[in-house]
Amino acid sequence: MTTSSLGSPPPLSVAPRPRAPGRIVTGAVAAGVLLAVLWSYEFVDHTIGDNVANTLLGHDAKATAIGGTVAGLIFAFVSGLAGTFTACNIAMAASIGPMSQASGGNATGAGLRSLLRPIGWLTLGMVAVAAAYGFVGVLLGDRLPQLSTASVGGLPVRLIQSMVVFGLIGLAFVYLGLAALGVVRDRLAHRPVARVVLLGALVGGFLVGRPYPLFNKLFTWAVDSGNPLYGAGAFVLQSLGNIVVVAALFAVLVVVSRGRFVHWLASDPARTAAITGALLIALGVFMVVYWNVRLPAMFDYGWFPTMPYNSR
Repeated sequence: MTTSSLGSPPPLSVAPRPRAPGRIVTGAVAAGVLLAVLWSYEFVDHTIGDNVANTLLGHDAKATAIGGTVAGLIFAFVSGLAGTFTACNIAMAASIGPMSQASGGNATGAGLRSLLRPIGWLTLGMVAVAAAYGFVGVLLGDRLPQLSTASVGGLPVRLIQSMVVFGLIGLAFVYLGLAALGVVRDRLAHRPVARVVLLGALVGGFLVGRPYPLFNKLFTWAVDSGNPLYGAGAFVLQSLGNIVVVAALFAVLVVVSRGRFVHWLASDPARTAAITGALLIALGVFMVVYWNVRLPAMFDYGWFPTMPYNSR
């Protein structure tokens, strides 16, 4: 007599996996390392980030003081949008594949629910973490390394927090990518919504390590206000600004393709797994290499190749 005949549920079917996962992993790792080598934080932080913030706010975002609660909340969203392409935020592009799975795979030109559902789940995970950190961050204030101006061995304490946080998040991305490819056990194989919520939480966790100057200014303003609810609200708006571009990209892909993009991914689970796994691994490796190898090398801890257009 089989187990099923005794009344126990049959085992879950194993989701199809892409062929040659080893080659996908190798290619993704190489892409992540290459991106870390080519990345120009001066271009994305200053040329893009500062100019976007200055244009939207109508003044010098760094030099002008935040004048009141409303101005602070506006600054939170705008600085989040301006920081979309920073090295601590670009990894959220890996959420495109999982969001397609969470949409249910039945998006059509009129399928607004299929469009909003995965964006909503991503936002839920992100907002929960951002709000909690904003609330606690105001209570802790200057006790957080993120707001410290001290250095240890020539390395700013705030960057040490960045290295730890983004290193761990990068490893989490790599694990999720390997799980999607079937290289390690995928505990979320049959829970695409849970995967998107988890990715949203990791995106919200970016704030825990973010050294971006405009975010530091926002954080300092929130602490000076002394109101943890302001901190929670400001951090939520910062995170919402962070995901506008990714959410818009996903929306464009769905609307322009009249739902065929989502259907194309969902119709072949192996293809979805390959794209999701490759993106997660590549961007996870980028985070680990950039924050834990390249960043220390900038302060003479080890060596990392420097491109001609980077100052160091």
